[in-house]
Amino acid sequence: MRIAGLAGLFKGPPQDAVGPDGRMALADHFREFRARLLRCLLVFSLALAVAVFFRHAIYDAVYGPYQDAQKTLAEGTSIATTSGAGAGLLLWLTLCGFAAAVVTAPYWLYQIWAFVLPGLYAQERKMSRVFVAVAGPLFLIGIVLGYVTLPVALEVLIGFNPEGVTNLIDFNDYLQFFTRTLFVFGLAFNIPVFVVLLNFAGVVKGSALKAYRPWIVIGTFIFAAVATPSADPFTMTLMAVPMVLLFFASEAIARFNDRRRARNAPNAGLSPDELSSI
Repeated sequence: MRIAGLAGLFKGPPQDAVGPDGRMALADHFREFRARLLRCLLVFSLALAVAVFFRHAIYDAVYGPYQDAQKTLAEGTSIATTSGAGAGLLLWLTLCGFAAAVVTAPYWLYQIWAFVLPGLYAQERKMSRVFVAVAGPLFLIGIVLGYVTLPVALEVLIGFNPEGVTNLIDFNDYLQFFTRTLFVFGLAFNIPVFVVLLNFAGVVKGSALKAYRPWIVIGTFIFAAVATPSADPFTMTLMAVPMVLLFFASEAIARFNDRRRARNAPNAGLSPDELSSI
């Protein structure tokens, strides 16, 4: 009986939870939310257990960019832990938790999407599917680029250290710097996807994107300069150039969608004082 009761916690709403009017009772919403949350926690716990087994490989992957930067720097920089006697245990738990969250991201993002999906209209569901299919790979590409450029950023930042001064970097601070840099790169590569979604929603026109193209390109480079952790032009350019190319692609998609929409509805967008073609 206890096993059956525990299994019931992972069940979502009943099959007939959605009524003929397309609505669901509030209790069924909470029941579904509880089930999806428990599934995410279970999958995260399993991934955390696996990450503990591969903790040394995870540590080498996270610590690698710092080691690459350290090879090109003079003596006077080292990494340490300053969290007391339990620093080592906290370090491993933080690393494994971060790895488990990244590995299970497709699953818990899908659970969030599946929870929101029934409340969307048919056109919104189609747009959300396109967003999920495109945003994920772009986010991963941004993370890979962020990881590749991280040694250069560390080299520049640590290089400002005065001669004769030892730079002691707390590993927890380094891990926050590591995750923040990768997250910014991944998020930046999804900005053009949001532009396309706004165009499909009728908020942004392709002609407006074309008119403000020079300013958008300049703003992209300014954003890359502010978002990247270092002040070197290499890291900024490596973020800005792909973002500009993705913006050009999103502009082309938006203009194509505007032309398609105009063909299907030739009188759309006319003011009350303009004559219709009919």
